[in-house]
Amino acid sequence: MIKNKISFSGIKPSGELNIGHYIGAISQWVGLQNNYDCIFSVVDYHAITVKQNPEELRQKIIKTARVYLAAGINPETSIIFQQSAVAAHTELAWILNCYGARIADLNKMTQFKDKAGKNHESVSVGLYDYPVLMAADILLYNTDVVPVGEDQKQHVELARDIARRFNSEFGNIFTVPQPVVRKEGARIMSLLDPQKKMSKSDENQNGCIGLLDDVELAKKKIMRAMTDSGSEVIYDPENKPAISNLLTIYAQLGGRQIPRLVKDYAGKGYGEFKKDLVEVIEKFLTNFQESYNKISDDDVLKILDNGRQKIEERANKKMTEIRKLIGVR
Repeated sequence: MIKNKISFSGIKPSGELNIGHYIGAISQWVGLQNNYDCIFSVVDYHAITVKQNPEELRQKIIKTARVYLAAGINPETSIIFQQSAVAAHTELAWILNCYGARIADLNKMTQFKDKAGKNHESVSVGLYDYPVLMAADILLYNTDVVPVGEDQKQHVELARDIARRFNSEFGNIFTVPQPVVRKEGARIMSLLDPQKKMSKSDENQNGCIGLLDDVELAKKKIMRAMTDSGSEVIYDPENKPAISNLLTIYAQLGGRQIPRLVKDYAGKGYGEFKKDLVEVIEKFLTNFQESYNKISDDDVLKILDNGRQKIEERANKKMTEIRKLIGVR
């Protein structure tokens, strides 16, 4: 059944997905399936903005799709596909580079500055132009909402600007999308440094719990996680960022509200809180990995191909309209 509004989401297959991805994005996607026509992409062309091993990338694409499925994305009611299998994404990105995107916009992108560092002149053009390809991913399907983490909101705002500029010149061809950012858990921080986002690319993986981590290793990471001065379990992100981050993880994976957790652990120390959080992590990872391991690579490849067949017709129809508008057909 095609629902009234369209949601588009994607994750690049550039490393192991962690509980931050699950809490901040993937778990939100699962709920959206009840109310939206949901499109989920493994955005592999975004991954190659930095160097990838080809064989490893092929495996990461399959693993990322398996994570989607294990989390509860239903291929019967939603569409799951591989970005590079639909040529319209890169074609539209080039057109948007010429109509709508501006150098001044891309120069403001904080993610590019963070990833490129001081040697930004030596990185690939693809890394710089990444947000325009993301805009094409979104706009190609008349997307209404884009559920993202806080760090991706700026990219969705750029997609909105590009859509408005294109529409101003050619008529209302694109839907102007709305970013949807989770209020709680939108940004899960490192277990070792609560000032840094939990990242799959962090050199010290003790700060990150992967969805496919060995459960015993994950439990040890929680027990070693940084805490703040004092011992009171309170939620205060500004003054107690470490314990506040752990409270967010507990709440999101354990199905408990933060105020309730704070009340339950009043008068108790960090040690007791961590021991209980370890149990929450163990239960979540065990259940998730059980679901993940039931899905074969062959199942994933069939689902991705079915998704491609479903979505390609929409993409091609949109591109036919756009080519006509700009005069190349």
